[in-house]
Amino acid sequence: MGAIGASLMKWLAPTPLEYFATLVKAGDAMPLFEAAASLAQDDEPQLDLQALVTEIDTLAHRLKTRLPADAGALTRLRMLHHFFYTELGFSGNRNDYYAVHNSYLHEVLRTRMGIPVSLAVVWLELAHGIQLRADGVSFPGHFLVKVRLPDGYVVLDPLTGQSLSPEDIAERLEPLRQHLADADDEELPLALYLQAASARDIVARMLRNLKEIHRANRDWQRSVAVQDRLLVLEPGAWSERRDRGIALAQLGRSAQALQDLQAYVAQLPDATDIADITRLIGELNRSRRP
Repeated sequence: MGAIGASLMKWLAPTPLEYFATLVKAGDAMPLFEAAASLAQDDEPQLDLQALVTEIDTLAHRLKTRLPADAGALTRLRMLHHFFYTELGFSGNRNDYYAVHNSYLHEVLRTRMGIPVSLAVVWLELAHGIQLRADGVSFPGHFLVKVRLPDGYVVLDPLTGQSLSPEDIAERLEPLRQHLADADDEELPLALYLQAASARDIVARMLRNLKEIHRANRDWQRSVAVQDRLLVLEPGAWSERRDRGIALAQLGRSAQALQDLQAYVAQLPDATDIADITRLIGELNRSRRP
């Protein structure tokens, strides 16, 4: 291919955000692993997603070839546990828990370390590869996974593979219940916190983790990139539109910031922060006057 052809191919190739949008358009059929892996393209646009898909498929095949054809769900789960935590050595990155690379699946595969939700995405892909009925669980504060077995389901901590009893889960939930305590409110049943998360829910959780890391680091450029993806995923998330506007304002991109902030005010005129956002809109308008 000549220089002109190469330039044309580069021009025709979708941007990382455009490619992410094509994955999101699949709706319920959105490929979780690929969509989650694509988040790293904001930092590494040339990241080869198909190579990562091939890598995880190869791992799943390795595991599948070891299973007897008649292996039951519990046998499959035990073999996955040994393969994932003992043989491959996946674990939580406790020494650098809030590092961005813990949310980037190519780094999780390379280092064998991550946070609950990123480890869960890899684990779930392997589980599905051996026909386990497994789901992610967007549990407050700590992502979990659950597996359907013939006599019920088991809930696991993806950091360690530990099986959690109802008492363990209730104990993990207690700080949240205390925070939300209201004498007039009926306590919600535990099962409501253990509902299966969709691929869209899981990717949104990963993006919000990244958003919080970038906000804490005042990395507004990366914040905008993450929020662009969140708004592709959840177009009606007006709080995300507001937060992107604030990040754009920090970058000095006043015209774009105003579009987001004014849209937020128009949609949610009774929001509790409306006075602060209106004040920011005024400041941005004044800064743009000659």
